Amino acid sequence: MKKTASFTQMKYGTKEDYELLESLERDYVRTLPDRLLAALRGLEHTLSGYRVSRLEHSLQSATHAYDAGESEEMVVAALLHDIGDELAPYSHSEMAAAILRPYVSEKIHWIIKYHGLFQMYYYAHHVGGDRHARDRFQEHPFFDEAVRFCEKYDQNCFDPQFQSKPLEFFEQIVRRIFSAPPRDLSATTA
Repeated sequence: MKKTASFTQMKYGTKEDYELLESLERDYVRTLPDRLLAALRGLEHTLSGYRVSRLEHSLQSATHAYDAGESEEMVVAALLHDIGDELAPYSHSEMAAAILRPYVSEKIHWIIKYHGLFQMYYYAHHVGGDRHARDRFQEHPFFDEAVRFCEKYDQNCFDPQFQSKPLEFFEQIVRRIFSAPPRDLSATTA
């Protein structure tokens, strides 16, 4: 029989309950790369209308970042930047950033968190939006990097003729990044 905590309200949990839960959570976290890769595969059949699938868009983004010699953190961020599209279509950037936050630098986390807003520069004026909405962050130290991310690794990744690397190529990078000990998040302000 599977072990479970004894409580029905957290305030009644014991030291043994929380030690058990910590152990089970550590085991679960070890399989995070598997779940992320499965979620990426699921992007193959979502959000129609583009000339490539969301998975292909993500692969193109990661391939461009890899070919440009970006860090493994940035390559994985490029690969996962739209992973929230299915479950958080209006806040996908924040969802992707939350997944990445314990494993990437504060700069990369910020870029991914705001890439949706920065990406609007390319299309918002066509649908009644403000293409300059990103300008409210103009004084932020990562502003230029977010502009660069969208220019080099997002807006240009919808080409059905582009030869992206397959997901299997990025698998070991995903496993390395998400198998590293999480960063101390208590000191960040992002």
